[in-house]
Amino acid sequence: MGVLDGKVVLVTGGANGIGKECAVLAAREGAKVVVNDLGGGAGGGDAGSAGPAEEVAAEIRKAGGEAVSNSDSVSSRKGVAHMIEQAMDTYKGLHSIISPAGILRDKMFHKMSDEEWDIVIDVHLNGSYNVCRAAINHFREQEEGSFVLFTSTSGLIGNVGQANYAAAKMGIVGLSRIIAMEGLAKNVRSNVIAPFAWSRLIATIPIKDEASARRVERMKNHMRADQVAQLAVSLASPVTKDVSGQIFVARGNEIFLMSQPRPVRGLARLEGWTPQTIAEHAMPALKPSFHDLGATTSVFGWEPV
Repeated sequence: MGVLDGKVVLVTGGANGIGKECAVLAAREGAKVVVNDLGGGAGGGDAGSAGPAEEVAAEIRKAGGEAVSNSDSVSSRKGVAHMIEQAMDTYKGLHSIISPAGILRDKMFHKMSDEEWDIVIDVHLNGSYNVCRAAINHFREQEEGSFVLFTSTSGLIGNVGQANYAAAKMGIVGLSRIIAMEGLAKNVRSNVIAPFAWSRLIATIPIKDEASARRVERMKNHMRADQVAQLAVSLASPVTKDVSGQIFVARGNEIFLMSQPRPVRGLARLEGWTPQTIAEHAMPALKPSFHDLGATTSVFGWEPV
């Protein structure tokens, strides 16, 4: 018996990395899986191919599971509608969507082109909207459904050269939160995962110094996609039916629950504030509670377990 017995799961970006591991594990846990992948390169710049998704589906079937492939793009609303239709036509249902599909276009913000901004927003944020919007009414009507979306510490904490990616990933956090709040009465859940894992996307990040080379090597060896998949599949299944609206980090064998924005400290001035008194009084009082401008490595500064 698996945690997804009798369930139908759609996995986007399912041909490689985290997506592939989620698809394979979901099938192993009893799900019927629609493996979606555009089949393009890590940068998302080519036309794509149906082959990669079908290879994963065939691997699942060879192992005794049930799976079909789909090569539509998450950035296409028509394509996403087809994914949902395929799940319903093939398996007569859909219960969970795990959606790690994505691309990178890293560039310092002052050098970033409109195209580099637009395509990352389109695939990540609009792609997440598309899959959720296409399935939400079905989930509400059957009073069961789980979205597992993917954010990034590049958004939650920050990373130089990833303004487009960070903005998209923080948008996904807000999207997931509202879906969870609005879905509470209908048993529709949504959670997000910020993964640490070696993938084709990570492989595209340039190595500029010895420290970054060590960091990448550590990620390859100690932070694997299959470890992230364990959390994703659990959140997609009924065994976590009371978990919704949360932000998790999966890092090797570590799982973290991340904080969400709440007031940290407040000040009031009975006579009101002026720009000058804010600078002289409010900012010095609040400054000890400021967050620094360190990147992800300044927060997760220890070796993964």
